[in-house]
Amino acid sequence: MLLQAALNGRRTREEHRAVPLTPSDLQGDAIACGDAGAHGFHVHPRDDDGVERLDPRWVDAAANAVHDVSRWPVSVSTGLWIEGEQRRRVAMLSRWTGPDAASVNLADDESIDTMRTLLGRGIRVEAGVWSAEDADLLLRSGLADRVERVLVELIEVAPADVVTLADEIHGMLDRADVLAPRLQHGEDGTAWIALDDAVRRGLDTRIGLEDVLVLPDGSTAQDNAALVAAARGLGAGRD
Repeated sequence: MLLQAALNGRRTREEHRAVPLTPSDLQGDAIACGDAGAHGFHVHPRDDDGVERLDPRWVDAAANAVHDVSRWPVSVSTGLWIEGEQRRRVAMLSRWTGPDAASVNLADDESIDTMRTLLGRGIRVEAGVWSAEDADLLLRSGLADRVERVLVELIEVAPADVVTLADEIHGMLDRADVLAPRLQHGEDGTAWIALDDAVRRGLDTRIGLEDVLVLPDGSTAQDNAALVAAARGLGAGRD
């Protein structure tokens, strides 16, 4: 099972002082998280002001910084909130050279166009599925067996309903015989529940300051490496 470290996401230093923003920050966390047991990284590249960007200047710098210190793959975000104008978004990601993969939220406008552009550029796709509707769109797109993995993202759901939603999404993918690997994770109140459920199902998962700021016991995590170590302690990322 893969354990991916989601290093920063949309988080700010006001939320947690250890959120990595610069390429140098990302390098340090990649080394520490790799030592703790992560075998892949997901990052949201930032500019010098800490603002998320899709421009190749910032995306390639972030991805290559991690590549310089780790042999594990690096994925980045294509979130609609970073760049909402589709023509600009695909023009920028068409010039990327650093990332191994990119996540695409099926709920975002023009998500299928974004996926096709990435695949045409030779960048692997992590298809973000937040709901049964997203899963249905992925299945209808004809791209389900071309993606690197399906991200089952249990983030817009009450903690008590995490397993029920996971069952629904996985059931749809199973019935369609989708063979792409699945990585399941949550966010904040659903993060550790989703990770525990992923371990139970034998799935890939992820953890990091993008997803949660606290350890399973509710105490504030010192940094990304502490979260990865805690996830490993729960069985994530083990064969």
